[in-house]
Amino acid sequence: MNSAKIIGAVILATVLFGCASQTQVKQPALSASLGSATHKPTAYLAEASNAKLPEKRDRYRLLAAHAYINDGNYVAAEKVLNAMLKDRVQEHTLLAEHIYLSARIAEQIAGHDAALALLDYPPHWQLPQSQKITYHRYKARLYKQANLPIDQVRQLSLLSTFLPSFEAAKVSDTIWNILQPLHEDTVKGFAKDALNPTFAGWLQLAYIAKHYAVDPNQLVLHLGQWQRNNPYHTAAVKLPSDLEKALNAKPFRPKNIAVLLPLSGPRAAVAEPIRLGILSSYQSQFDSKASVNFYDTQLGIEQAYQQAVSAGAEFVIGPLLPEEVEKLQNLNDKGKLLLPQLFLNQTDNFTPKAHQFYFSLSPAQEASDAARKLFQDGINLPLLLVSNDPVGKRMAESFNQAWFGLTQSNAEIHYYNPGDQMKLTVQEALGVKDSVARIDRMKALLGNKLEADFRSRRDIDAIYMVSAAQDLSLLKAFLDVNFSVFAKPVALYTTSRSRLENDSGQAVQELNKLMISDIPWLMRDSSETRMVNELWAQWSYSQKRLYIMGFDALDLVNRLAQMRAFPGFQFNGRSGALSVKPNGVIERQLSWGRYQQGVLTPQ
Repeated sequence: MNSAKIIGAVILATVLFGCASQTQVKQPALSASLGSATHKPTAYLAEASNAKLPEKRDRYRLLAAHAYINDGNYVAAEKVLNAMLKDRVQEHTLLAEHIYLSARIAEQIAGHDAALALLDYPPHWQLPQSQKITYHRYKARLYKQANLPIDQVRQLSLLSTFLPSFEAAKVSDTIWNILQPLHEDTVKGFAKDALNPTFAGWLQLAYIAKHYAVDPNQLVLHLGQWQRNNPYHTAAVKLPSDLEKALNAKPFRPKNIAVLLPLSGPRAAVAEPIRLGILSSYQSQFDSKASVNFYDTQLGIEQAYQQAVSAGAEFVIGPLLPEEVEKLQNLNDKGKLLLPQLFLNQTDNFTPKAHQFYFSLSPAQEASDAARKLFQDGINLPLLLVSNDPVGKRMAESFNQAWFGLTQSNAEIHYYNPGDQMKLTVQEALGVKDSVARIDRMKALLGNKLEADFRSRRDIDAIYMVSAAQDLSLLKAFLDVNFSVFAKPVALYTTSRSRLENDSGQAVQELNKLMISDIPWLMRDSSETRMVNELWAQWSYSQKRLYIMGFDALDLVNRLAQMRAFPGFQFNGRSGALSVKPNGVIERQLSWGRYQQGVLTPQ
């Protein structure tokens, strides 16, 4: 019995050993697909060292680099990719993946420009569709970071050709949203790209929408022609929703227009240039079958409005004064304002109405437009020098709000008071005050024979000055003397509020290289500007801007319905490139000029 037990134990042990040996099967090799790297880098490197085929070896090495990138170890990833250069297989898929991973590393180490410099696949390469999708999607994202919307749209249009219809539709919405804020001249310049018909089709459509949005008949005509020329384009199957709204929007065609302005009293002098601008617009190009009638708000805004209604007004322009706008808005909230209306000012709080619009020469709006300008110019860290007054504070807050929306960071703002305080503010903002203090301490220790130059900050790349015209020359002079000789000059910007009344003489010479924003009409000499200068030689720039505001106000009347239905439409007015926000506020994009050798040159 004991022998039987021993034999049985031996047999059982043998069987168990056999089972154990059968479970020690060799693990399968990791997938060599380049789509994603889900394992540890060391696992892929082990597979690469055991691979017998060069192509499989390179696949595993690329996957190892990809895994290192996933872990945030860009140095190790770069070493793997560099080690491949001497013996890598010249196969298109592998070469493309090497470029893609190198670009991702470059983005993290040196930024989007470095990544874009590497990310370029030759057009003859035969690549799988998934790799093309990754390429165009990544490149579009880099162009977005670089603030190059046209190049971003080009990549997205290529991307959409490789996607299923439901994903392509989402990309189409993104493309259309990118094209919305671009000027029609910009999109027109890129609308003949024969190598990328999908991209060209988008830009052609954007130009048609922007150029003909205010004339439904012309819009329908050109859209039909575009659809015949682009029958397989994504947008030909279904037009963007806001473009469909513009097609269906009924334009305002009033035959009796009422203008509410203070024609008498202390504010009449402010309103007079606006009145003359409206009359000039009416005489030059407005509908001859329509009449324009003026009503004096000095006697009461409600009375003036009722007079206009009783006289059969179909559209109202005005009022101008903020308190008058507020009184009419109170009536509006009670449902007593029924006529479509273009207010010539706006309050901070109002209830948007589909038939009401707000047009003003808002300093705050100019500041937010400047923030977008600096961002488009590639500025990363602007410094604001702002007059310590209510207008300056509103402009600084508006700039900062727009800047934060673009960059997710706040702008650095320094407020100055006129006189000696201005110099101290400039020195503190540039870090000069601390530098001078350090030099004084060193001289106290080592003696006055010590020679040293102060240092100013090197991190800022632009200065935006918000000042009155009488402060600008002195502010610019303080900046010039407080910039260290060791520091790289930075871009200088300012506002129309700072513009000197006389664009000639020594004062303007001192503004060399300074960028300034203003209405386009005041940026270039023309027969119109010469006529106004002859008729009203005593007018300041502020009065000329009000004149142009009146001119554009009447010019907008027949365009407002389409502009609101299609936010991407811009009307090139004399006061700027004008568009309508969803709440009915007219947004202005100003022109920019640069002082060069005493002359303001449009940019």
